[in-house]
Amino acid sequence: MKLFHSHSSPFVRKVMVVAHELRVAERIELLPSKVHPVERDRSVLAQHPLAQVPTLIDDEGRALADSRVICEYLDAFADGSLFPREGAARWRALNEQSAADGVLDAALLIRYELTARPESERSAAWIKGQSAKIETTLAWFEERAGELGGRVDIGTIALACALGYLDLRFSDIAWRDDAPELAAWFATFEERPSMVATRPPAG
Repeated sequence: MKLFHSHSSPFVRKVMVVAHELRVAERIELLPSKVHPVERDRSVLAQHPLAQVPTLIDDEGRALADSRVICEYLDAFADGSLFPREGAARWRALNEQSAADGVLDAALLIRYELTARPESERSAAWIKGQSAKIETTLAWFEERAGELGGRVDIGTIALACALGYLDLRFSDIAWRDDAPELAAWFATFEERPSMVATRPPAG
Protein backbone atom coordinates (compact mmCIF):
# COMPACT_ATOMS: atom_id res chain seq x y z
CA MET A 1 0.00 0.00 0.00
CA LYS A 2 1.04 3.59 -0.61
CA LEU A 3 -0.07 6.74 1.16
CA PHE A 4 0.23 10.32 -0.08
CA HIS A 5 1.09 12.19 3.06
CA SER A 6 2.26 15.34 4.76
CA HIS A 7 4.18 15.25 8.03
CA SER A 8 2.05 18.03 9.51
CA SER A 9 -1.38 16.79 8.37
CA PRO A 10 -3.44 15.68 11.37
CA PHE A 11 -5.62 13.53 9.12
CA VAL A 12 -2.55 11.71 7.81
CA ARG A 13 -1.46 11.27 11.40
CA LYS A 14 -4.81 9.72 12.27
CA VAL A 15 -4.38 7.18 9.47
CA MET A 16 -0.86 6.34 10.59
CA VAL A 17 -1.85 6.02 14.26
CA VAL A 18 -4.48 3.53 13.15
CA ALA A 19 -1.89 1.72 11.02
CA HIS A 20 0.50 1.48 13.97
CA GLU A 21 -2.22 0.26 16.32
CA LEU A 22 -3.15 -2.42 13.77
CA ARG A 23 0.52 -3.30 13.19
CA VAL A 24 0.34 -2.66 9.45
CA ALA A 25 2.36 0.57 9.32
CA GLU A 26 5.31 -1.25 7.79
CA ARG A 27 3.05 -2.27 4.89
CA ILE A 28 2.51 1.37 3.90
CA GLU A 29 4.94 3.27 1.69
CA LEU A 30 4.76 7.00 2.32
CA LEU A 31 4.62 9.14 -0.81
CA PRO A 32 5.50 12.84 -0.65
CA SER A 33 2.89 15.39 -1.67
CA LYS A 34 2.54 19.13 -2.05
CA VAL A 35 -1.17 19.44 -1.35
CA HIS A 36 -2.28 23.06 -0.90
CA PRO A 37 -5.74 24.61 -0.52
CA VAL A 38 -5.20 26.67 -3.68
CA GLU A 39 -2.56 24.88 -5.76
CA ARG A 40 -3.43 21.22 -6.36
CA ASP A 41 -0.83 18.47 -6.40
CA ARG A 42 -1.11 16.83 -9.82
CA SER A 43 0.50 13.59 -8.65
CA VAL A 44 -2.31 13.11 -6.14
CA LEU A 45 -4.93 14.40 -8.59
CA ALA A 46 -3.87 11.69 -11.04
CA GLN A 47 -4.97 9.11 -8.45
CA HIS A 48 -8.11 10.72 -6.98
CA PRO A 49 -10.25 13.73 -8.04
CA LEU A 50 -10.13 15.37 -4.60
CA ALA A 51 -6.31 15.56 -4.72
CA GLN A 52 -6.02 15.63 -0.94
CA VAL A 53 -4.01 13.97 1.76
CA PRO A 54 -4.35 11.40 3.00
CA THR A 55 -4.97 9.39 -0.17
CA LEU A 56 -4.24 5.66 0.02
CA ILE A 57 -3.42 3.43 -2.93
CA ASP A 58 -4.29 -0.12 -1.94
CA ASP A 59 -2.56 -3.29 -3.08
CA GLU A 60 -4.89 -3.53 -6.08
CA GLY A 61 -4.09 0.03 -7.15
CA ARG A 62 -7.40 1.54 -6.02
CA ALA A 63 -7.30 5.04 -4.54
CA LEU A 64 -9.14 5.78 -1.30
CA ALA A 65 -9.43 9.34 0.03
CA ASP A 66 -10.63 10.82 3.35
CA SER A 67 -9.13 9.65 6.61
CA ARG A 68 -12.43 8.16 7.79
CA VAL A 69 -12.65 5.89 4.76
CA ILE A 70 -8.96 4.95 4.90
CA CYS A 71 -9.01 4.19 8.63
CA GLU A 72 -12.03 1.92 8.30
CA TYR A 73 -10.43 0.21 5.30
CA LEU A 74 -7.26 -0.48 7.30
CA ASP A 75 -9.29 -1.80 10.23
CA ALA A 76 -11.10 -4.22 7.91
CA PHE A 77 -7.86 -5.13 6.14
CA ALA A 78 -6.20 -6.05 9.43
CA ASP A 79 -9.33 -7.61 10.92
CA GLY A 80 -9.05 -5.06 13.71
CA SER A 81 -11.48 -3.72 16.28
CA LEU A 82 -10.83 0.04 16.19
CA PHE A 83 -14.28 0.44 14.65
CA PRO A 84 -16.76 -1.27 16.99
CA ARG A 85 -19.00 -3.48 14.90
CA GLU A 86 -22.42 -2.67 16.34
CA GLY A 87 -24.48 -1.16 19.10
CA ALA A 88 -23.89 1.86 21.29
CA ALA A 89 -20.10 1.46 21.23
CA ARG A 90 -20.04 1.84 17.44
CA TRP A 91 -22.16 4.98 17.36
CA ARG A 92 -20.23 6.52 20.24
CA ALA A 93 -16.90 5.96 18.49
CA LEU A 94 -18.17 7.23 15.13
CA ASN A 95 -19.77 10.28 16.74
CA GLU A 96 -16.56 11.11 18.59
CA GLN A 97 -14.57 10.73 15.38
CA SER A 98 -16.94 13.11 13.62
CA ALA A 99 -16.68 15.68 16.42
CA ALA A 100 -12.89 15.44 16.57
CA ASP A 101 -12.64 15.75 12.79
CA GLY A 102 -14.85 18.82 13.07
CA VAL A 103 -12.28 20.37 15.39
CA LEU A 104 -9.61 19.66 12.81
CA ASP A 105 -11.70 21.03 9.96
CA ALA A 106 -12.20 24.29 11.87
CA ALA A 107 -8.53 24.49 12.86
CA LEU A 108 -7.37 23.90 9.28
CA LEU A 109 -9.77 26.53 7.95
CA ILE A 110 -8.28 29.03 10.38
CA ARG A 111 -4.78 27.92 9.38
CA TYR A 112 -5.58 28.37 5.68
CA GLU A 113 -7.14 31.76 6.35
CA LEU A 114 -3.94 32.90 8.07
CA THR A 115 -1.41 31.35 5.70
CA ALA A 116 -3.04 31.05 2.26
CA ARG A 117 -4.79 34.43 2.10
CA PRO A 118 -3.18 37.87 1.97
CA GLU A 119 -3.70 39.76 5.21
CA SER A 120 -6.03 42.22 3.49
CA GLU A 121 -8.40 39.38 2.52
CA ARG A 122 -8.59 37.65 5.91
CA SER A 123 -11.89 37.61 7.77
CA ALA A 124 -11.87 38.11 11.53
CA ALA A 125 -15.50 36.97 11.66
CA TRP A 126 -14.63 33.74 9.86
CA ILE A 127 -11.77 33.02 12.26
CA LYS A 128 -14.01 33.78 15.24
CA GLY A 129 -16.70 31.44 13.95
CA GLN A 130 -14.29 28.56 13.43
CA SER A 131 -12.69 29.18 16.81
CA ALA A 132 -16.11 28.94 18.43
CA LYS A 133 -16.60 25.48 16.91
CA ILE A 134 -13.33 24.35 18.46
CA GLU A 135 -14.23 25.76 21.87
CA THR A 136 -17.72 24.26 22.04
CA THR A 137 -16.57 20.86 20.81
CA LEU A 138 -13.73 20.69 23.33
CA ALA A 139 -16.24 21.61 26.05
CA TRP A 140 -18.44 18.75 24.80
CA PHE A 141 -15.52 16.33 25.07
CA GLU A 142 -14.61 17.66 28.51
CA GLU A 143 -18.12 16.79 29.74
CA ARG A 144 -17.59 13.25 28.45
CA ALA A 145 -13.95 12.80 29.44
CA GLY A 146 -14.93 10.16 31.98
CA GLU A 147 -16.14 7.94 29.11
CA LEU A 148 -12.76 7.95 27.37
CA GLY A 149 -10.91 5.89 29.96
CA GLY A 150 -8.50 3.38 28.47
CA ARG A 151 -10.41 3.01 25.22
CA VAL A 152 -8.45 2.76 21.98
CA ASP A 153 -10.83 3.09 19.06
CA ILE A 154 -11.42 5.44 16.17
CA GLY A 155 -13.11 7.95 18.46
CA THR A 156 -10.25 8.30 20.91
CA ILE A 157 -7.62 8.18 18.15
CA ALA A 158 -9.32 10.98 16.22
CA LEU A 159 -9.63 13.05 19.39
CA ALA A 160 -5.97 12.59 20.30
CA CYS A 161 -4.87 13.64 16.81
CA ALA A 162 -7.07 16.73 17.00
CA LEU A 163 -5.61 17.76 20.36
CA GLY A 164 -2.11 17.10 19.07
CA TYR A 165 -2.72 19.39 16.11
CA LEU A 166 -3.97 22.18 18.38
CA ASP A 167 -0.74 21.85 20.35
CA LEU A 168 1.28 21.97 17.12
CA ARG A 169 -0.39 24.92 15.40
CA PHE A 170 -2.52 26.72 18.01
CA SER A 171 -0.61 26.65 21.27
CA ASP A 172 -2.07 30.07 22.09
CA ILE A 173 -5.51 28.49 22.53
CA ALA A 174 -4.39 26.94 25.86
CA TRP A 175 -7.27 24.46 25.68
CA ARG A 176 -6.09 22.60 28.79
CA ASP A 177 -7.12 25.52 31.02
CA ASP A 178 -10.81 24.86 30.33
CA ALA A 179 -10.58 21.09 29.91
CA PRO A 180 -8.50 19.64 32.76
CA GLU A 181 -10.01 16.15 32.59
CA LEU A 182 -9.52 15.98 28.85
CA ALA A 183 -5.95 17.20 29.34
CA ALA A 184 -5.27 14.45 31.88
CA TRP A 185 -6.61 11.82 29.49
CA PHE A 186 -4.54 13.18 26.60
CA ALA A 187 -1.36 13.24 28.68
CA THR A 188 -1.61 9.46 28.95
CA PHE A 189 -2.91 8.71 25.46
CA GLU A 190 -0.27 10.76 23.66
CA GLU A 191 2.44 8.52 25.11
CA ARG A 192 1.12 5.46 23.29
CA PRO A 193 3.78 4.11 20.90
CA SER A 194 1.49 4.83 17.94
CA MET A 195 1.22 8.49 18.92
CA VAL A 196 4.93 8.86 19.62
CA ALA A 197 5.84 7.27 16.29
CA THR A 198 3.60 9.70 14.38
CA ARG A 199 4.38 12.87 16.28
CA PRO A 200 4.97 15.62 13.69
CA PRO A 201 8.10 17.74 13.74
CA ALA A 202 7.75 21.04 15.58
CA GLY A 203 7.41 24.21 13.60
